[in-house]
Amino acid sequence: MKHPVWEIINVVPRRDYTLFLTFANGDQRVYDARPLLQKELYAALKNPVFFLRAKASCGTVVWSDEIDIAPEHLYERSLPIHDHPEAAKI
Repeated sequence: MKHPVWEIINVVPRRDYTLFLTFANGDQRVYDARPLLQKELYAALKNPVFFLRAKASCGTVVWSDEIDIAPEHLYERSLPIHDHPEAAKI
């Protein structure tokens, strides 16, 4: 069965509020989650301990039953790892 390109199979949350993502097609990309912190829906992510609990589940990134991010958004708004300044630290 073929998986959508944007399906996330692994996530590594970082203290700088970025997510290092691995997608089903093998792409590895970096998503900057800091803009989400301004939205009420994602207010809980301001707590770094909570943010670092991010995990890949059901093809996307989730923190709880109430907080997740659409995988299409993550793919479209992330940068390939080789284009990200933090890539050397991965």
